[in-house]
Amino acid sequence: MKRVMIIGPCGAGKSTLAFELAERTGLPLFHMDKLAWNEGWVDTPNEELRELLRPIVAQERWLIEGNYGSTMPDRLPRADTIVYLDYPIRLCLTRIVRRWWKYRGRSRPDMPEGCPERFDSEFLWYVARWNSNARPRTEALLAHYEEKVIRLTLPQATDEWLAGL
Repeated sequence: MKRVMIIGPCGAGKSTLAFELAERTGLPLFHMDKLAWNEGWVDTPNEELRELLRPIVAQERWLIEGNYGSTMPDRLPRADTIVYLDYPIRLCLTRIVRRWWKYRGRSRPDMPEGCPERFDSEFLWYVARWNSNARPRTEALLAHYEEKVIRLTLPQATDEWLAGL
């Protein structure tokens, strides 16, 4: 594993896994949220985001955590491993609420400063509808890269996979 992507629904634990995997492998870690957001929750435009990502993806070693479908065509061909946390959405929603409580009013370690954790019903609705909206788009993007995908469907499977590294 030299170029690793971690993807999956919001709240699945992508960032947590990324921190653990970066520590174990020594891969430089990049969080898509840190590239995609600016202070005050201001979006980075898609083309600018892709420009920020290009020199990272060109490197020989990286660990990139996050979805951002518009950037996947840039990352998927270069990745040698795609870890897909394909967890149940009810678990992800529960984790989002816990995460909000833990970090409320503060920026998480995987976010830029000036983007404090917030409770957002629109975001919760996006996650609740993952299986009918984002999932089909993600699956379509992964269709040509299945040989690289490690699909983990429960936290216990992720723990077992990590233990085997």
